[in-house]
Amino acid sequence: MAMTGPAPCSSMSNHTKERVTMTKVTLENFYSNLIAQHEEREMRQKKLEKVMEEEGLRDEEKRMRRSAHARKETEFLRLKRTRLGLEDFESLKVIGRGAFGEVRLVQKKDTGHVYAMKILRKADMLEKEQVGHIRAERDILVEADSLWVVKMFYSFQDKLNLYLIMEFLPGGDMMTLLMKKDTLSEEETQFYIAETVLAIDSIHQLGFIHRDIKPDNLLLDSKGHVKLSDFGLCTGLKKAHRTEFYRNLSHNLPSDFTFQNMNSKRKAETWKRNRRQLAFSTVGTPDYIAPEVFMQTGYNKLCDWWSLGVIMYEMLIGYPPFCSETPQETYKKVMNWKETLIFPPEVPISERAKDLILRFCCEWEHRIGAPGVEEIKTNPFFEGVDWEHIRERPAAIPIEIKSIDDTSNFDEFPESDILKPAVTTSNHPETDYKNKDWVFINYTYKRFEGLTARGAIPSYMKDGK
Repeated sequence: MAMTGPAPCSSMSNHTKERVTMTKVTLENFYSNLIAQHEEREMRQKKLEKVMEEEGLRDEEKRMRRSAHARKETEFLRLKRTRLGLEDFESLKVIGRGAFGEVRLVQKKDTGHVYAMKILRKADMLEKEQVGHIRAERDILVEADSLWVVKMFYSFQDKLNLYLIMEFLPGGDMMTLLMKKDTLSEEETQFYIAETVLAIDSIHQLGFIHRDIKPDNLLLDSKGHVKLSDFGLCTGLKKAHRTEFYRNLSHNLPSDFTFQNMNSKRKAETWKRNRRQLAFSTVGTPDYIAPEVFMQTGYNKLCDWWSLGVIMYEMLIGYPPFCSETPQETYKKVMNWKETLIFPPEVPISERAKDLILRFCCEWEHRIGAPGVEEIKTNPFFEGVDWEHIRERPAAIPIEIKSIDDTSNFDEFPESDILKPAVTTSNHPETDYKNKDWVFINYTYKRFEGLTARGAIPSYMKDGK
């Protein structure tokens, strides 16, 4: 008579599988963090020794420098053990809003330092499958210690939201600047495009492709120099960047959003009037996206240079080359760029400028920058640019900053209640998401402020400008 044994354990429930994965991820993160912390500490020590050697310091000076460094490391360990939370920051003002959350100007209560706090709702991240994108953004901000990238100081989370504490750049963004101006001069355009070339190249050197280069993501610091932000698309693709997303899209824009039979002045006015709505919609705009990104055949870092060409056109002409009444129409124009990329005769620009735009906006195989960034730097349009010192020279358009919390270069936004439920979580249906919360594990980050590119505090905070 055949014996019947216990049922095979291959039919593990989904709940159990998720618990197993959660435990595995938690343990892996714990040990990899310990190893990483040790390696980072050793690396900082080696960096200090190398710098002291290069400076030719005497033994007594070296001893004092090592002692100061050891104190900083102790402070950093203490900081890593403390749990940062919303209660450590005072919210001053909403300075940005998007489909998944908002950006606020905040002040850290113990130091008085001012930061930009990016708040992202976890429920939206999970629902819109954005977890990978938001982790990519956090990771590149941790890795990129560059003058060309917005610096992140801390990241933390609570039951409802993720928080990125970034440096506050009081100059606003390029979109706002372009909306204030009719067009930029070729000299101004040369400056901003040259700085953006260096910014894009700095993340390419780290092995990242930005994929979402547009004026909204070019921020201006207190002196008017460019910094890249918004790295949410650095891995994978948003649905909004897939061709199918634009095929059956009912996207209602205001009735005056018409481009047929308009001259360039009217086009520029209409574009500027409706630009803000496009920036805040969940759909966004495909205006700056390279055609190969929409294809299934793959793409590489050269897609970022196409986007830069579109921005250069907008700076000089007053609106981007493919803008239309609907995202679907824009998408069609982008895909049909050989016919649709035209320069309006009533807006005269130099042959050099036209040539560079057409070198950026062409088939990726022939695109400028394919052999390397030097090909872009040596283009005749950039004649006279001091690439080595551009960031130390005055910006093309100076920024006026009255105080460390000056928000005059940002739009006005009404207050929201994004932070309120965090205080009264008992009434919030967070239970739907708390079992999924482990996907955000290891999101917390604190920067070792002593050895960043230019110190922790922006210069305008130090000198009280």
